[in-house]
Amino acid sequence: MSEETTELPAGLRGVADLDLKPALEAMLMVVDEPATEERLAKLLERPRRKIADALRELADEYAVQGRGFELRFVAGGWRFYTRAEYAAAVERLVLDGQTARLTQAALETLAVVAYRQPVSRSRVSAVRGVNCDGVMRTLLQRGLVEEAGTEPETGAILYRTTNYFLERMGLRGLDELPELAPFLPEAEAIEAETQEGVPSFDPDAPDDGPGVPAPRGTDDVDDQTEL
Repeated sequence: MSEETTELPAGLRGVADLDLKPALEAMLMVVDEPATEERLAKLLERPRRKIADALRELADEYAVQGRGFELRFVAGGWRFYTRAEYAAAVERLVLDGQTARLTQAALETLAVVAYRQPVSRSRVSAVRGVNCDGVMRTLLQRGLVEEAGTEPETGAILYRTTNYFLERMGLRGLDELPELAPFLPEAEAIEAETQEGVPSFDPDAPDDGPGVPAPRGTDDVDDQTEL
């Protein structure tokens, strides 16, 4: 007499018994940041190599099928993104035709941090020639930059870009930044301006405290902008 076997519903099966590709798709549908291969392998109880191969196969399948979304490796992990060709449709749905962008001041400040990191706020202000308090506060609140220790010589707080910055820019790492660094002043070139006494940045302080000088003008307050 043959022994009958009944396959258990997916909800009652262990994660190690689930079909790998559908399981990966289900998990990546709900992540709020790129998921690393190591994390997915641990959660699905599979070898990392098997996870990596399955993710790349899925990415290739979506590209061949011309789906409206794609699976991309960004900022050290994998995540679903809408395909660039359909950006106009997505923008109309999400933004109702209105595009929210970082201001020019915020983009310039973010670029200085990205290319000179870790960098103090006073050096950023010296490069841009304006006080960057409001813009730096916005970039911190948006999670695009973060503190990265202090400068040994002065004790000034240093800043660097975050993984969220890489994700929003669609970069795997900082080595994929365009070659723009040679066009920014070298640290030695701005040292004299830095020593002029640009006030230290306090994230909790108001934008324009009384008696606080601003180098060569005042920057825009950028609290309403988004990337």
